[in-house]
Amino acid sequence: MSKEFIEHRLNMNRRRFLSRLSLGVGSVALGSLLIPDLFSGKEEDAVMAGLPHFAPKAKRVIYLFQNGAPSQLDLFDYKPLLQQMHGQDLPASIRMGQRLTGMTADQKKFPLAGTVFKFDRYGQAGAYISELLPHTAKIADDLCIVKTIFTEAINHDPALTFFQTGAQVGNRPSMGAWVSYGLGTENKNLPSFCVLLSKGKGNGQGVYSKLWTNGFLDSTYQGVQFSSGEHPVLYLNDADGITREDRRKMLDKLGELNEESYKEFGDPEIAAKIQQYELAYRMQTAVPEITDLTKEPESIVKMYGPECLVPGTYAANCLLARKLSENGVRFVQLYHQGWDGHNNLPGEIVGQCKDVDQASAALITDLKQRGLLDETLVIWGGEFGRTNYCQGELTKDNYGRDHHPRCFTVWMAGGGIKPGVYGETDEFGYNIAKDPVHVHDFHATILNQLGLDHEKLTFKHLGRRYRLTDVSGKVVQGIIT
Repeated sequence: MSKEFIEHRLNMNRRRFLSRLSLGVGSVALGSLLIPDLFSGKEEDAVMAGLPHFAPKAKRVIYLFQNGAPSQLDLFDYKPLLQQMHGQDLPASIRMGQRLTGMTADQKKFPLAGTVFKFDRYGQAGAYISELLPHTAKIADDLCIVKTIFTEAINHDPALTFFQTGAQVGNRPSMGAWVSYGLGTENKNLPSFCVLLSKGKGNGQGVYSKLWTNGFLDSTYQGVQFSSGEHPVLYLNDADGITREDRRKMLDKLGELNEESYKEFGDPEIAAKIQQYELAYRMQTAVPEITDLTKEPESIVKMYGPECLVPGTYAANCLLARKLSENGVRFVQLYHQGWDGHNNLPGEIVGQCKDVDQASAALITDLKQRGLLDETLVIWGGEFGRTNYCQGELTKDNYGRDHHPRCFTVWMAGGGIKPGVYGETDEFGYNIAKDPVHVHDFHATILNQLGLDHEKLTFKHLGRRYRLTDVSGKVVQGIIT
């Protein structure tokens, strides 16, 4: 044998050995959760079950992400002082030289903009909620309204990526992928991580697959995007002339070939591919039934609103999220675009709120009446907040707001989260006055509710152990029951 061939064989053996050595709680082991008995009977490929680090308070998550950044000052963080000082310049002592976006960096003045919308207090905690969210106001006693989330990112792409992956740069596993990696699936016929998209009536910001990527984790953990078309999951159906029996035979033969390749090279992506093919086969039966919303009773349709029967709308996605969640999907991620209120914010936010208010509240009510809210953590919010000063020209009834990362509002419900209002901002709604919650703290708390220690949920990549919270984050004990 040639020297080159011997070296090639040695490299293959080293790769296989090192891969196997690192897979104990990583790639193939936890990746195989989608098919628990895939390699049964072979000790070297034995599958480990995904187990939480401690008793969880939530089994799954539904994340209603409002892409583009809703204005907390027009929805949840009522500041009468802004009405009183409408049009006056924001004091420099409040702004403290904060970094600005390119859209307002050249402004010589920063005129304060009081909201044009009325607020009232709701629930036992007396939470301020805008007139734009009448349905949300009715479920105030189920919500934990966190007013003091903050981030370092000041532009959409890094801020959005940070919320979804724990890093402002790409190629990191998304939160849903981390949860799938840590806990596996509850239903082997459905993905453990599903993604739903909808577009609102306002100025939109794009969403892209890096937000639900598996990053350096096995591809098994990547989010599966559902579409609003005739086929909710693309390429799932068999081609014309292919029977289910034909598909089964093809997958069996393909599985045998892939398993031989896995034995030879130990590449975890080979095992992941086998699992994905098998999952797609099982989804052919499960997905059409789950995504058929026409069989929902009239009372449910009335609760979510008539748009819930229109595929691709926010209301339809909220209803679908409930169905996916109750059927064991660990992490359902919704993205609703249209919240980028730089101009004509009062006009655009009315339509946005009409899109999401009824369906968001219905989701909470629906989960609660089914006995699922206690074990399902629901989250609503965007990537940062909106400034208390106007971007561009200010009038009495019209204004725009720039990006504001220093403090903004996210609400949470269910999953062992304590209802009420958490955190306080200053009288200008510009800085945090009490109980700051960084994005890493937010992530640590979500994982905690799922029974996962954010410091222990790690994956070794390029010589370093990574985690969703990087090297930071602490659980926010004040919002946990």
